[in-house]
Amino acid sequence: MLLVADIGNTSITLGLFDDEALVEEFRLASDKDLSLEEYEVLLKSLFKDFKVGGCIISSVVEELTDKFKKAVDSVFKSEAIILSADINTGVSIKLDNPKEAGADRIANVAGAYVLYKKPVIVVDFGTATSFDIVNEKGEFIGGMIAPGVNLQLKSLNKFTSKLPRIDVALSNSAIGHNTTDAILSGVIRGTAAMIDGLVEQCEKELGQKAVVVATGGYSGLITNYMKRPFDFINPTLTLEGLRHLYYLNTAVGV
Repeated sequence: MLLVADIGNTSITLGLFDDEALVEEFRLASDKDLSLEEYEVLLKSLFKDFKVGGCIISSVVEELTDKFKKAVDSVFKSEAIILSADINTGVSIKLDNPKEAGADRIANVAGAYVLYKKPVIVVDFGTATSFDIVNEKGEFIGGMIAPGVNLQLKSLNKFTSKLPRIDVALSNSAIGHNTTDAILSGVIRGTAAMIDGLVEQCEKELGQKAVVVATGGYSGLITNYMKRPFDFINPTLTLEGLRHLYYLNTAVGV
């Protein structure tokens, strides 16, 4: 079985694939303070009933990358692949500096490249809300990065003296008649409007319509407030992209 790991700023998402089937998915906190030994214990506990034969890791948290790889290599007696622009990414990265491309963004475009028609725009709802664009030639040409939904809510509370910290919820109306509703409208509906506007601008630059794919926790909520809902919502796109990249960079399954 193949273990794929997506280490984000907030959480580590683990997926276990049996060939093309995602059979298990786990989520851990991205805890930089946990020791190598503690991560080894967690992995042994989660996967004690499975035989893991390979692993690929996508990480945007440098402090965790090496530690987590060592834990995986030790527990499963294998050499995990670290995703970067230096390996075979399956797509041509046409950024000014390809090494700036985050591993999660590479995984997203790799998954989008094999699953959807081009051009395709991937919107990923994480700590940041990121947009990644693959043109009709199958080239990763760039994207946008904006504050994520939870980051916006936390920032409004942290950097103001009177605005409360609230949780993500439905926005009942565009015009908020109290502070909580006003914040929800600004963040939830504002994010939806931002996506609508940026997709429109991207398609103008591409010169054609694109397939718009969403992944991440809030995609199902945000699409309700968009003028043009997402064409596809794929919660496991990053994991599927990692699976594809593992087999692209090994002789296994080829």
